[in-house]
Amino acid sequence: MKCLYYLSPNLDTSKKVSDDLHNIGIEDWYLHIISKDESGLSQKHIHSSNYLETLDLVRGTSVGAAIGAIVGIVLAIIMFVAKPFGPEVPTFVYFIIIAFVALFGTWEGGLYGIDTENKKLSKFHDDIVAGKDLILIYAARDQESAIKAMMSEKHTESELVAVDTHFINPFSKFRRLAH
Repeated sequence: MKCLYYLSPNLDTSKKVSDDLHNIGIEDWYLHIISKDESGLSQKHIHSSNYLETLDLVRGTSVGAAIGAIVGIVLAIIMFVAKPFGPEVPTFVYFIIIAFVALFGTWEGGLYGIDTENKKLSKFHDDIVAGKDLILIYAARDQESAIKAMMSEKHTESELVAVDTHFINPFSKFRRLAH
């Protein structure tokens, strides 16, 4: 499944795009629109984005967990070698230390992610602030050509600006098209 990014000039166009996508079989679950005007999305009954898309939560927790696990392993090795609590410390205590520090790293990474705009969306920040809408369409392989054909035929004012192998994966390749 790919994520197609289209920039739409305004909410009225985004509503028409949304309706036309529904007509070719794209459900709301696979269509998310990011706009500066959240209330306008609600008033026009347009499916808006969610926190996993707008915030860097997934990336933050993943990186935090990895850093926490590495720090936990280093700390456990130091404690195993230095034996500050004596030689009688059971082995499972070292695993608990690693798990605790990894969970702390996950928590801290999550706090960072909640406070940070999604890295992939930050490339379109200025466009969104200027009043454009970013339309994210999750397309299965068999739907991609139909979506692109419909968009190029009916919505020339909406520009395909990027293609991603999958949006939710924070480490996936992101191919921005000329804009």
